[in-house]
Amino acid sequence: MVSSLILASAAAQGPAAATGLTWNILNDLRQLLALHFMVNAFRAGTIVAVTAGALGWFMVLRRQVFAGHTLAVVSFPGAAGAILAGVSATTGYFAACVAAALVIALVPRSPAGHSYSHESAVIGTVQAFALACGALFVSLYGGFLNSLTGLLFGTFLGISDSQVTTLLLVALTALAVLALIARPLLLATIDPNVARARQVPVRVLAVVFLVLLGCAAAEVSQITGALLVFALLVMPAAAAQQLTARPAVSFGLTLALSLAITWLGLAVAYFSSYPVGFYITTFGFAAYVLAAAARVTTARLASRGLLPRAVGA
Repeated sequence: MVSSLILASAAAQGPAAATGLTWNILNDLRQLLALHFMVNAFRAGTIVAVTAGALGWFMVLRRQVFAGHTLAVVSFPGAAGAILAGVSATTGYFAACVAAALVIALVPRSPAGHSYSHESAVIGTVQAFALACGALFVSLYGGFLNSLTGLLFGTFLGISDSQVTTLLLVALTALAVLALIARPLLLATIDPNVARARQVPVRVLAVVFLVLLGCAAAEVSQITGALLVFALLVMPAAAAQQLTARPAVSFGLTLALSLAITWLGLAVAYFSSYPVGFYITTFGFAAYVLAAAARVTTARLASRGLLPRAVGA
């Protein structure tokens, strides 16, 4: 279906756009950018990659991967419910993810050290209920939900100008808020006790961050699908943090990896019949494996005196 849609759109744009993969980088790039839906896909993908990279870096550092996964899963029933109600799937993505983020964020924290287990139980409960609701909404839809594959595994087809604008506005807002709270959030993540001693509002920062993470999950779901959000929220950040412990360098590397993975995934998916989420996930996994291998290799060389210890850090 993807290939036929691409060929039909390319034929409408002229013969130059319908030649297929030529292995000539310039010609292939011209094909990609000759189609308006691919231009929108790259615009949306760039916005999503930057947002996911920035928030995913903090998510991995804060060890809230399970929460991020749940927010991603919640986007599925949100979009399915919106389609069932006859409203935009984008509205469902954001409404469900932000609502779930608030539920997770408002879990009461106990001083006795049981907060994380309590939080995990609530997150697991929300995730299970969300999946059940998604299955119910698909069943209630009655007809053939032809966008089901896209909801679960992502698609780059049919991204409209209005969707790109919505993603951009949400991303700018989320990144602006993240920039404002980045320093205290980093301190609260690394050493919450010191942060509390300095009167940093640790609890408020946690709530705000989870809401921002919900916005990021809603954005990423529209490109990678609900089941593969981790490709952009986790893998670039995890790979970058394998390579360096310096926060600024790791953050910048996360953004670079996220953009590269997204652009490469979109380009390869254009010339293929498989979902874009598969390629983004595959390239993200490859980046993590290579980063982990580089870290192990560097550590072994440093232990043998072949490299300075600082290089392996």
